Order: sequence, then structure tokens, then C-alpha cells
Amino acid sequence: MDQIIVFQHPLIQHKISMLRDKRTGTNEFRALVEEIAMLMGYEALRDLPVEDVEIETPIETCMTPMIAGRKLAVVPILRAGLGMVNGILALVPSAKVGHIGLYRDEVTHEPHEYYCKLPDPIDERTIVVTDPMLATGGSAVAAVDFIKAHGGKKIKFMSIIAAPEGLERLKAAHPDIQIYVGHMDRCLNENAYICPGLGDAGDRIFGTK
Repeated sequence: MDQIIVFQHPLIQHKISMLRDKRTGTNEFRALVEEIAMLMGYEALRDLPVEDVEIETPIETCMTPMIAGRKLAVVPILRAGLGMVNGILALVPSAKVGHIGLYRDEVTHEPHEYYCKLPDPIDERTIVVTDPMLATGGSAVAAVDFIKAHGGKKIKFMSIIAAPEGLERLKAAHPDIQIYVGHMDRCLNENAYICPGLGDAGDRIFGTK
């Protein structure tokens, strides 16, 4: 499978366009982020391991596939990454959820960790890291660094929009992970915001300024 998947699906593109609109309110924005995460998750989880189990249907007993092993861990990068979690849990309700808290230095734009709590044992799970925005790539690289330091091995990163600079940085730092992007935007501006972007995803999800 390719390391980087950039989605072309019309439903995803339509919903991202609605996210970009500055007139889109908090409630609708939050719902759209969940819907996009679910649509992206459908593709990102296509390689989850399965095993045949015995099921009794109303007609007969049969062997049929179900997700195997320790299944899935969803790890949002706080706080905006939280907005994508329910979309993935709608697909895999049994998934465990961890959290990584990072804040960005306003001068250097580099991330600093303030919280990290992961499901145990993390090494036996497929891990999906979520963050709606992949801008400089600093937070994404740091989050994957932390997960690997705790023993995580099979890691996927999901972002709704990405800047080329951040995507290249994440790809270079972690060539062994799969990266899923809803849309590739043009560039970063002088304040390290994605252009055209959609503003601050965390503020728009949670209704803060």
C-alpha cells in the first residue's frame, strides 16, 4: 500500500469545502469533521486483520470473518484531533482511545508535549493518529515519536487537510507509517497556517476564539 493516500472521493471533497466556509457554524463544523473522519476511516482501516469465527445464523452455522486480535487504538492530538474520534468509533465501537497533548510555541512553531496516555498494550494494536490539520508537521512527527517510544508499531496518521511542507516532513521522519489526507492545500503562510485552509480547527470545533 502507498505510504500517502490523498482522497479524491466527491463526498469527502464536498464536505471539506463546507468546512472551509467561514459561515459554517460550530455545530455543523463539528458534524462535518466526524463525517469526514468516518469516510476516511472506511478506507484507512481496509487492512485490519480478520479471523473466521463460528456464527449461527437463523438458517445454519457458518464460519465468517470478524476483526481479529487487539483491534484498534485511536489517538487524537489534542485538542482538534478529538473532533475526528467519534467518526472512527462509529466504524469500530470497540476501539480504545488514547490522547496526546501538544502545544505549539508561538515563536518557533515547534510542538511541546504536555500529556500522553495510550491504551495498553499499545504494541499489539493498529494505531490511528488523528489531527484535522497537518501544517508544519511538527506535532504529527512528535506524536508518532511518542507512540513509537511507548512501543507502538503499526501506525496510521489521518488529517483532513495538509500543507505540502508538513506532509513531506512527516513522510521523511516516519517513512514506515501510512498517511491519509482529505485534501492537499497550497502552502503555509508566514504564521504557519495552511492556505487556503479553514482557520483554526480546534476553535471551530469547540466554538472558542
